[in-house]
Amino acid sequence: MPRWRTLTAAVAAAVVIPAPAALADPGSTENKVFNTSDAPLGVLAVPAVPEGVSTDKVLVVGMDGLRHDRIAPADAPNLDNLIATGTFGPSLLYTNPMAATSSGPGWSTIATGVWPDLHGVKDNSFAGKRYDLYPDFLTRLENLDSRYSTFAALDWKPLADQGTFGPGIDSRVILDGDANGYPAEDARIATAAETVLREQNPDAAFVYFGNTDIVAHNSGAASAAYLRAIATQDGYLGRLLAAIRARPSYPGERWTIVVTTDHGHTDAGGHGGSGIEERRTFVLAAGPGIAAGARPQDTRLVDVAAAAFTALGLAVPAGLDGRRVDVRSGDPFDGAALTGRADETGIPAGVLGFSHTMPAGWALDTSRMPSGGVQEWRGWSLTTDEFWSRAQRDQWRELNVRSRGAFAVADSDEWDDKSHGSGTYDSTLTTPAYPVAGRSSVRLGYATHYRPEGSQKAQVLVSFDGGADVLVKNYTAETVAKVESLVVGVPAGASSMRVKFRYFDAANNWYWAIDQVSVS
Repeated sequence: MPRWRTLTAAVAAAVVIPAPAALADPGSTENKVFNTSDAPLGVLAVPAVPEGVSTDKVLVVGMDGLRHDRIAPADAPNLDNLIATGTFGPSLLYTNPMAATSSGPGWSTIATGVWPDLHGVKDNSFAGKRYDLYPDFLTRLENLDSRYSTFAALDWKPLADQGTFGPGIDSRVILDGDANGYPAEDARIATAAETVLREQNPDAAFVYFGNTDIVAHNSGAASAAYLRAIATQDGYLGRLLAAIRARPSYPGERWTIVVTTDHGHTDAGGHGGSGIEERRTFVLAAGPGIAAGARPQDTRLVDVAAAAFTALGLAVPAGLDGRRVDVRSGDPFDGAALTGRADETGIPAGVLGFSHTMPAGWALDTSRMPSGGVQEWRGWSLTTDEFWSRAQRDQWRELNVRSRGAFAVADSDEWDDKSHGSGTYDSTLTTPAYPVAGRSSVRLGYATHYRPEGSQKAQVLVSFDGGADVLVKNYTAETVAKVESLVVGVPAGASSMRVKFRYFDAANNWYWAIDQVSVS
């Protein structure tokens, strides 16, 4: 269910920040400050944050319901500057049945670095949450080394109450934006976080602002009011950045700044469904080692947690779906020259998203395919999340979250929507030859999203030095959405191996998507 909060008429009063309280025992939970909306409006205690231990530091700023295509028309110089000097990766969310495009799943995905099928949050009830297995990145950092100083400023109370950003974080400011109105509470959050960043020494911080979501609900994401809300939050972001630059220790520090959002909004206002505008998210990151002006295809929302660890010079923890934002995957599909629609007239003409021209060394076999059918999907096709899910929404194509950028799809369901010759769908995609000399086995990895129906079949086969095909994996009656890791035995004396992905015996059935194929 979409998050809905009523915008009150409260006006942000001047925020008075008392001096930081003295630290108690550094290891005591008494250091953790829990501010609530019970405090008088305009008075908010600044938490005592333990002294940090790293000169590598990270600030993650969350802006709720911020549609990335509305940043450019807004008066948002701080966001504009980060986009110009950093890496800006838009992407799309999942939809139901994985999870709604709502705040609970969105912020859980950002915090934990895994998709909802792992962290368990599917809507704003938070039922099924698995934060015990997949904690937020600040808690995970504390678990790794409790000497790190962590801080969170939260303006949506469920993020604390439900444990999305857990009590193991050194210091948390917790407000309830519903209590006094998000304009007022965002202002208090900005001032408290600004003071902590300027006067204290956290290593990793998360700061949440919520008013963009409220204004989008009330006025729509296409409204002038929404642009003004973006401008206001951009001003808060500017204050946080200025506070960091004003730190006496700043010349000797290396700061990474990450800005992100939990979901998009329709033009009229609203989210929770499967529309493209509701699914729009982004990860914006700037800092040491991050390319300026980059617009990567392969960034996903789960990468925020990974970016925080990378910023601190740490490896991305095992088990996360996220990966570094400063390193491209190198997947050959992402270099494809994609074109616009052919037969799929329901897809806007300006959306580029399909090609049957495979990367160098790859081979596409459609010799067993009947003539005709929808051109975009006649045999394996390279496509994107937006193009493929626009072809037909709410048929689980949106759940292909572990693919990144361009990926390969065999889709008999969409192909069958136009008349074709007799026979069934049968197409094979073959990789280049991978060197395997001197190895007794190799590991074959790829992201897969397979939805079965009827008689359709899907097989992964390998051949060595041009020899006979050997079956490695059968996909039959079970939906599979994961990253596969298959051990393949190598015959003695073999020097090369090709992998074949064959999807066949399919008529008006479902589909198979693969991406990020690797042999190691």
